[in-house]
Amino acid sequence: MRVELLGPVKAYLDDDEPAGINGVRLRTLLSRLALEPGRPVSAETLIGDLWGEQAPSGATAALHTLVARLRRAIGGAAALELVAGGYRLPVRAQDVDACRFEELVARGRRELAAGAHREAAATLRAALDLWRGEALADVREAPFADRVATRLHDLRDAAAQDRIEAELHLGGYAEVLGDLATLAAHHPLSERLAGMRMRALAAAGRQSDALAVYAQIRGRLADELGVDPAPELEEIHLALLRGEMERPPAPGRAAPNRLPAQLTGFVGREPELARLAALLPAGRLVTVVGPGGSGKTRLALEAVARDPAHARGRVWFVPLAEVGAADPFLDAVLTALDDRPPETRRATSLDRVCELLGADDALLVLDNCEHLIEDAADLADQLLLRLPRLRILATSRRPLAITGETLCHLSPLDVPDDAAQAAQSAAVRLFAERAAQVQPGFTLDATTLETVVEICRRLDGLPLALELAAAKVRSMSLPQIAARLDDRFRLLTPGSRAAPQPRRTLLAVVERSWDLLDEQERTLARRLAGFPGGAELPELEAACADASLPAGEIVYVLGSLVEKSVVQEAGGRYRMLETVRAYALRDLLAAGAPPLTPGSAR
Repeated sequence: MRVELLGPVKAYLDDDEPAGINGVRLRTLLSRLALEPGRPVSAETLIGDLWGEQAPSGATAALHTLVARLRRAIGGAAALELVAGGYRLPVRAQDVDACRFEELVARGRRELAAGAHREAAATLRAALDLWRGEALADVREAPFADRVATRLHDLRDAAAQDRIEAELHLGGYAEVLGDLATLAAHHPLSERLAGMRMRALAAAGRQSDALAVYAQIRGRLADELGVDPAPELEEIHLALLRGEMERPPAPGRAAPNRLPAQLTGFVGREPELARLAALLPAGRLVTVVGPGGSGKTRLALEAVARDPAHARGRVWFVPLAEVGAADPFLDAVLTALDDRPPETRRATSLDRVCELLGADDALLVLDNCEHLIEDAADLADQLLLRLPRLRILATSRRPLAITGETLCHLSPLDVPDDAAQAAQSAAVRLFAERAAQVQPGFTLDATTLETVVEICRRLDGLPLALELAAAKVRSMSLPQIAARLDDRFRLLTPGSRAAPQPRRTLLAVVERSWDLLDEQERTLARRLAGFPGGAELPELEAACADASLPAGEIVYVLGSLVEKSVVQEAGGRYRMLETVRAYALRDLLAAGAPPLTPGSAR
């Protein structure tokens, strides 16, 4: 039989079925016997502990009645024995959670004293996990219960502090700050708790908060007890002021890999990787900016996997593609950073994000920021101010536009002019590699090369579009794919079912970009779609201006379209990727308006 006392009193029979212990007096008898597992408890003691000074005149008979009822509930006379010296519950100490708790706490303290911090943390955590609520919660009116419950609660608080001490030695500062705050609220004069909080806060990059803890407890000790802090707490305070607080490394821990696993090879982008390798060590905020589907996420993952912070387990990845504007932004960020179950987390706050990232050198990836640009920019700005050793790599279709941001512009992959240059083209290599994955044996040869180059060129070397087109090789021939690119949004769907919803189809990717535009920007984008090869500013001012879009505004609207990666500018000429242009024409025709053509004027 098992008995649980660290919460409402419960008993479980040998088949782990719950026993029906109905009535407060019956649960009180069971709990009192369970506190002495395998040892007899005299009738006099039981009467005193059940009724106290209010024992009825027939207390002995009442006790016999309770014993009989308890025997029926837990399995007969063998489950509750009458022996010399009283009544005995024949269970082992390990079968009573309160006794098991005390055994584990004693073992954890021995391990902590011996410097076995990892073992101590695990043992003490197991002890604390036995609790289901307040000890003896539904029998607290019994004369013995309050004294026993108070002792168990005090032991729980001490065990929690010992567990935190062990975690601190292991480097788990961020994980214990919440528990420290809770314990400190219940024990505001505990110098040990104050010292541990100061050490943990300092390691989490919150030195001012650590100093505030010292000031608070110093004031409390003076006001309420008339004493100064103990020498041990003074030493922690001085170490803080001198910048000498150190966090010991977690011994024996493998550096965690928080990046999503990649199931396909990385192709090309050598110049961009070299640029990021040069920017990341020096720039605290680097944003990879490019059109949807250009491979920003994959490039960022490849770059941070090569950064020294990754080998130390100091890289975090926050995917934002599927976070909606109505979703709590910090909740989404914390979900990505904190691997604990949501129901065990404390309230979301910027402080908690800082705790998880810590004060050491760290690299945070904020992926797909464009639709949450203000939230992402605000978070990045605050984190960079509060964590001096943090670096952020963001990916977005538009810049975050905050102080200190360095941009790494990402264009589609280079497309060869003809088949002779195909061997050097990353776009062609990407298509061929992905096609071979869905159709083993696919190769670039005289029968396939020219059509592959055509497909790559018509898709502007856009990596996502190339991957979606290559996936069609399992059901279509290359000429069939090329012939259907005029209806690319119908052709290039669906992509990977595991991909975020906004990246499963080419149409979804372009729609995400279109949703970022205001009405003037959409108007100009639709009109620019009538210029297949692009146009210069004077031509666009002449052809696209009207009452809703004055000529003097066009240069500013063009600038915004360039910033949002919808339009490319080179040498004073503005053009769209063919895929974006196809979507703009589609939108224009859906509105019932004919496209502009070069040389036309409004």
